[in-house]
Amino acid sequence: MEPEADERDGALDPLELRAWRGLIETTALLRRRSDQLLQADSGLSGSDYPVLVTLHEVGDEVVRSTELAERIGWEQSRLSHHLARMERRGLVERRRHAADNRGSEVFITDEGRAVFLAAARGHSRTVRTDFADVLSRPQLEALADAMETLAKHLTTSPVPGRATAD
Repeated sequence: MEPEADERDGALDPLELRAWRGLIETTALLRRRSDQLLQADSGLSGSDYPVLVTLHEVGDEVVRSTELAERIGWEQSRLSHHLARMERRGLVERRRHAADNRGSEVFITDEGRAVFLAAARGHSRTVRTDFADVLSRPQLEALADAMETLAKHLTTSPVPGRATAD
């Protein structure tokens, strides 16, 4: 009989370990390959892309840099340094927030939007070729369901061992 999860002292069974390692290792392989092809096709880095896709998706909506960092899962300092590099390349623009001088708003430039749209076509082909076409529809459905379940858990459950704000 399989011991209860709490009786195993946190150890993963073979299936759990296989699934976890598969997720981590395959995600890294997909990101590396996607980033290499993105760079070769468009000159954008794998770090440029999530910034531009997020700014493109919000359209004319004002996005504060703190909100952008949260949306793409980066620390504010990492985003600030990266935005400075993207700004020098003419892809984005930052302005002081109208109501709060401490914060800034980030906008995609016309050039940034054009570069993004050109890159998106190649990126979509890469995702199709190296991901969607490799998996069956039932596998894609199962993977999408699993990722949605994980995302819901991770965004609604407190981090163990950390105090929560009341």
